[in-house]
Amino acid sequence: MQNCYIKDLKNYKDQEITLKGWVYNFRSSGSIAFLQLRDGSGFCQAVASKDEVDDNVWFEIERLTIESSVEISSTVSQHPKNPEVFELQVKTIKIIQLAEEYPIGKKEHGPDFLLNNRHLWLRSQSQWAVLRIRHLVKMGLQEFFNQNGYQELDTPTFTPTSCEGTSDLFEVEYFDRKAYLTQNGQLYLEALVMSFGRVYDLCPNFRAEKSKTRKHLTEFWSLNPEIAFCEHEDSLKIQEAAVKYLAKYVLEYGLEELKMLDRDTTELQAIVDQPFIHYEYGAAIEELQKRGSDIKYGDDLGADDEELLTNDSAVPVIVKNWPKDIKPFYMKRHPENPELVLNADILAARGFGEIVGGSQREDDYEILKQRMVEAKLPMEDFEWYLDLRKYGSVPHCGFGMGIERLTRWMAGIHHVRETIPFPRMINRLNP
Repeated sequence: MQNCYIKDLKNYKDQEITLKGWVYNFRSSGSIAFLQLRDGSGFCQAVASKDEVDDNVWFEIERLTIESSVEISSTVSQHPKNPEVFELQVKTIKIIQLAEEYPIGKKEHGPDFLLNNRHLWLRSQSQWAVLRIRHLVKMGLQEFFNQNGYQELDTPTFTPTSCEGTSDLFEVEYFDRKAYLTQNGQLYLEALVMSFGRVYDLCPNFRAEKSKTRKHLTEFWSLNPEIAFCEHEDSLKIQEAAVKYLAKYVLEYGLEELKMLDRDTTELQAIVDQPFIHYEYGAAIEELQKRGSDIKYGDDLGADDEELLTNDSAVPVIVKNWPKDIKPFYMKRHPENPELVLNADILAARGFGEIVGGSQREDDYEILKQRMVEAKLPMEDFEWYLDLRKYGSVPHCGFGMGIERLTRWMAGIHHVRETIPFPRMINRLNP
């Protein structure tokens, strides 16, 4: 008898198969039992009739508890009212492990309870669907950049210093000196791009920012491309193309998961079909003020401002060319206004916040060195970085794409903590 996964049931209509999985729910009328099964690849229903199975099979079915693991032999049948749905007609069942009383029930549970039981909450349909979308986000972005000639290369997790200051870095003991968990591999990518032309890394980053918003984690993942011989506006075109490709990819391969999450797919389709909205930083500030924000020129955009600027937009909003005083030293000055830098944030549509941030890098040795002096950086730690401007420096750009934030947006869920298997936040290190 053929072993089968739920995702492949459609290929075995009217055939006998064996399926191994878990009983995530069940109900019985006394003569007919309906078992809700999952096996990691999907979800399905198995039906058992007391009159059509052996007594010992029915006895085993009556013993079942939520989350018991089973091996079922059955016939695959097509649902009479929904031709896209396939279910199982049970012939035999073997209980692999009879689960104890499951702590997560049908009643409402608070977020702390669910996070304390994250190792079990991951089994729910909604969490399964969200993390499948996360997988597609990573796959879709990698496919886009791999197809466009980028090399995926790895950057260090331990770093001797930070590219943006050490105030919100995790400090660790590194043998006889201090080190930090990486906030971003950008500086190392800039070294790699001078060898490979187009590169990216996909890795965890760590930020000791004491924030409790629904958009923040202390450990998060990002995909970070770096592109040689690239100017700012060209980089923005690449960023927009990557986000559009991702939305199309998720729509193509994640439709089942999006339906489970009740995600409005017309919103994702709009991302594919329509151009993004561009604001100069100054114009964005003026627009926010018109909409009732008390933000001033020179301020960073807070979460409320990001939502206010995008909550009525069907597509992402790009805010570009910010004041240099609120941005890191490595960003290139705007050629028409040295008080600005060539950078941009992409804010997701419908108030989901920042999903991409990047800039053109300063490629002039003397200007970069002066910026580092002004920032009071330890020059000895950055000599190697300055070397990149002494030996064949070229215009280059880079940006970071937040995996959890993109997943949150694609899935249409409220809190970023559900977009990573085991979230790490200011108040949470377990499980």
